Amino acid sequence: MTPPPIPPASGSGAVSAALATAAARFAFSATPRLDAELLMAHALGVERNAILLDPDRYAVPDTFAALVERRLRHEPIAYITGTRGFWSIDLAVGPGALVPRADSETLLIAAQAHFAGRAPATILDLGTGPGTLLLAALDEWPAVGLGVDYSPQALAYARANAATLGMADRTHFIRGSWASAIVGQFDLILANPPYIATDERLAPEVHDHEPHAALFAGADGLDDYRILAEQLPALIAPGGAAVIEIGSTQAAPVTALLQAQGLQVALHHDYGGNARALVATHAPAT
Repeated sequence: MTPPPIPPASGSGAVSAALATAAARFAFSATPRLDAELLMAHALGVERNAILLDPDRYAVPDTFAALVERRLRHEPIAYITGTRGFWSIDLAVGPGALVPRADSETLLIAAQAHFAGRAPATILDLGTGPGTLLLAALDEWPAVGLGVDYSPQALAYARANAATLGMADRTHFIRGSWASAIVGQFDLILANPPYIATDERLAPEVHDHEPHAALFAGADGLDDYRILAEQLPALIAPGGAAVIEIGSTQAAPVTALLQAQGLQVALHHDYGGNARALVATHAPAT
């Protein structure tokens, strides 16, 4: 197949033509046009809306072609631009940190429902990555939070993001394996553990670029849930909740693990209607 012609770098329609060409080359992506627009906005140093509203105002920057080539190697858009929007915040991300995904916002929605009319004062984020869930929750509530991750690279992003968002005085990050070094109770516990089975096939942009330690969890994808289920009961404060992300087919087995530890469990679905979050709480005193 003959590749589409390279559009002019300047002049009326140049940016629109460059976007169309790039999008055509990104056929492997679920969002080819959006990918092209985000890369163009990054290359120009402007908001995406600016080029959508008036593309003829800009010339195609020389750096755009190199960004396109990186995307053609299936590098995640968030790694190329160095940032990803999540909930109400923007986060710096890069190699070594799991890319925040919109489906994980289900955990914040579930937490909002649990704490309707009140606010958690203390928040624990197990497997915080670049601070995704913790910092989004702290933007929602005037709480203090602790983030735990085993990856030094992810923690470096988390600390930088907390500083950028003006939350450094409300956060503390430590390196650890789940809650093995944590003592005390928290009103809200958030966790997005690895939940992909080791033999499951993933898209190249995920498998080849994102940290495997944040993706894979044994032959059935449940290894880390087994650890968390044992740790959570002692960590949930009275009236509090642990909100845990799950794979779309894992509601039943993870619920069973949590119930075996004496916890009550409620299921929440994501924007696509898939099972995505479990809210675990202590049973009411009788």
